[in-house]
Amino acid sequence: MQTIVLLAWLALCAAQDARQRRIANALTLGAGALALACLLLTGRTWIGADAAQGGWAFGLALAFTLPGYLMGRMGAGDVKLMTALGLATDGLWVLAAVIGAALASVAWWLLAPRVWLHMSQGLRERLRYLGPDSSKKLPYAPFVLVGVGLAWPWIH
Repeated sequence: MQTIVLLAWLALCAAQDARQRRIANALTLGAGALALACLLLTGRTWIGADAAQGGWAFGLALAFTLPGYLMGRMGAGDVKLMTALGLATDGLWVLAAVIGAALASVAWWLLAPRVWLHMSQGLRERLRYLGPDSSKKLPYAPFVLVGVGLAWPWIH
């Protein structure tokens, strides 16, 4: 059940990021605060990992996202998303999210010019920030969702 809630939260973040190229603080900081409260009150992460694993995952998420943020390649919402994910899960989830997001973004970069032409105009308008010609800085959360979704059978 916890995994379903986690995937639903990631889906909400991904949808907002794809539509607006930002993720609301209520989604990222709220989830991070709930994950931290769960960690401190129970000594376990949301998915049941030890508190030490949650702390390790939090640090790993910062290590992967802060350089991108400082170089202007990622937004603050992306950093908050990944650190909240780290507090709620463990290092394996964070690694799967980062690696999966990288693979998904490369696949999208290769496929988007072909796929984009066949999408309906309404869908293209809703996901305009994912367009192949919109920007060099694509929304990150949709790729995190795809990455976690693809890795889920192995990390669950």
